[in-house]
Amino acid sequence: MKHEATARVVIDLPREEAWALLKDLSLAHNYVPAVTRTEITSENASGLGASRRVYQRSGKGMDETVTEWNEGHGFVIRLHKGEKGAPPPFRQAIFRYRIEDAGHSRTALTASLAFDMRWGPLGRILYERLLRKVFRGVIYDIALSMKQFYESGEAVSSGQLKQLRIGARQEI
Repeated sequence: MKHEATARVVIDLPREEAWALLKDLSLAHNYVPAVTRTEITSENASGLGASRRVYQRSGKGMDETVTEWNEGHGFVIRLHKGEKGAPPPFRQAIFRYRIEDAGHSRTALTASLAFDMRWGPLGRILYERLLRKVFRGVIYDIALSMKQFYESGEAVSSGQLKQLRIGARQEI
């Protein structure tokens, strides 16, 4: 895929505990901004081929299916609308979650969105001039929210996310 937005955070949990949360595909609404509900749509709730539907505030849903599974370390989810391709503005898109030991009973989480844009040259211009920064910000927000949710066990509100961004900037 041509484009990728990536963010990395360190979570104050051992990798095994972080993995127990990460592999639970039903939890996305607790840490993905604008997602209000997550529904498992496959017989298997985790592993290769597992699927979920995530619903946004607008009520629209998007399907996500696991296409790669690395037990204890991460997975890849393909974003799609039913049997159709990825939702606009993407021609195709995947989310990659990876975790690894960060020492001292901590876990490094890397979240990535890899994608190709629709609309040919217009899509390329749209991405380069407007959406590149937006997508990087969204992925960073997801990683920050995952860290907060994993460490606290509580869903992250938009107000909390604003505070997390401020705190993260002060740490840099």
